[in-house]
Amino acid sequence: MINPEAADAIIRAALKEDVGTRDITSAILLPQSKHIKAELEVKEDGVLCGIAFAERVFRMVDETLRFLPVAKDGEWVEAGREIAYIEGPGASILTAERTALNLLSHLSGIATKTRAFVDKVKGTNAKILDTRKTTPTLRVLEKYAVVTGGGVNHRQGLFDQVLIKDNHLRILREQSINDIVERVRKGTLKKTIVGIEVKNLMELAAALKAPVDYILLDNMPRKSIEEAVKMRTRMGVKIPLEVSGRVNIDNVREYAETGIERISIGALTHNAPALDISLDIVG
Repeated sequence: MINPEAADAIIRAALKEDVGTRDITSAILLPQSKHIKAELEVKEDGVLCGIAFAERVFRMVDETLRFLPVAKDGEWVEAGREIAYIEGPGASILTAERTALNLLSHLSGIATKTRAFVDKVKGTNAKILDTRKTTPTLRVLEKYAVVTGGGVNHRQGLFDQVLIKDNHLRILREQSINDIVERVRKGTLKKTIVGIEVKNLMELAAALKAPVDYILLDNMPRKSIEEAVKMRTRMGVKIPLEVSGRVNIDNVREYAETGIERISIGALTHNAPALDISLDIVG
């Protein structure tokens, strides 16, 4: 679960962006004594994610609001399903509405898209991972949504794992892959995960001899990936292979069946359509 302080910081910033000093329309038109009842309803099928964050939005605006969730994160919800009931001052509910819905719809969209990919690779050894292609300042929430959808988090940022990418190798082209990895191992804590990105089978052959935790096959065609798996077997090593690039919902199963263990997909977070969720006043 996400650190509550980290989530609250994001929610405060989102409310400040939308509300500013006050919701002038609701403040002028609706007296604080005017109480209403409302419900959150999903308008299309999907995986729910972010219900607790939506509740925090409403409570940050007004602690007196009553918020009753009737669905949980990770649950498959069908169109027309009520997921929460809200009661309290109408001005407060309308002030919180858009920020709450934006977060809830966005995160549920990511969770739904992730679930679709996870379902496609069921029965294989492949796991679906996210990437760093996230919305600035929302990474912690978006990666939570990936896990809610059944996916696995890749590194959180540049600070928690090592990934030697193609540009590192270009800059250090006069050094061998093994020497580069050894330098990294000496410069990091013992349990730090170290991965390396390769773009062809020649680089893969060198990487398979290096002390890395996984190898990222970047934008390699499926036939080359099949050869990569065979090469790993011939060399008698068990380093996990990760595929990135060229993958979509229609071909992800084909990639998973090559025998690789990891498939990282940036589109989980940067290209997931929001799940349609609305707030309806019911009393």
